[in-house]
Amino acid sequence: MIILKSLQEIEKIRKACLIVADVLEEMKLLVRPGVSTLALDDVAEKFIRAAGAVPAFKGYRGYPKTLCTSVNTEIIHGIPTKDVVLKSGDIVSIDVGAIVDGFYGDAAITVPVGKIDPEAERLIRVTEESLYRGIAQATVHNRLYDISYAVQGYVETNGYSVVREFVGHGIGRSLHEDPQVPNFGAPGQGPRLKSGMVLAIEPMVNVGGSATVVQEDNWTAVTADGSLSAHFEHTIAVMPDGPWILTKK
Repeated sequence: MIILKSLQEIEKIRKACLIVADVLEEMKLLVRPGVSTLALDDVAEKFIRAAGAVPAFKGYRGYPKTLCTSVNTEIIHGIPTKDVVLKSGDIVSIDVGAIVDGFYGDAAITVPVGKIDPEAERLIRVTEESLYRGIAQATVHNRLYDISYAVQGYVETNGYSVVREFVGHGIGRSLHEDPQVPNFGAPGQGPRLKSGMVLAIEPMVNVGGSATVVQEDNWTAVTADGSLSAHFEHTIAVMPDGPWILTKK
């Protein structure tokens, strides 16, 4: 069941989303060669709690950390650890959520570590641009898969593939609500978009094929062919005058 939110509820989600946005800005400043993903996680958790919020991921279905930090061929759900130390040329996808007054915010970015090669730069750019192509379709009277089609079309036109096993989602009083928001699909299909829908739209894009493998930790998803992957996400609200990106300041 898709839960439509009132303006008052969207404003509460917005509070959580602004903390998420601040965390990601802080992460951009901290990502550099020699930093462990665990160090990033420690800062993120302290930042969220100092803001009066609760980390949304920590303890969710047993997940152990505040951030998901996915490096290079890792797509999503990489678990921060002291053993993963970032080095120049890496790319790291950072996904974070926060809870404020019972409402969730969720967003992700992919960040270069030092100097990266042109293919990695292009992957990051295309993935982020595909997110905004999808968001532009999140308008009243469009269909859900108009978002999906916009993401897929842009990604594939640029020679990359979208991950199919993992999708975006509704969000509100729960981290994951209906509807699922895939990054592929036919236009004009799916539920009609209505004012008050709040969605986490999150393209996951691979340089190679779309196939994924989940590692032995039962969380970290990697590309099956060992190709680079990038991930961007915003929480947005469908509003009468167009989409409102709640995780953008």
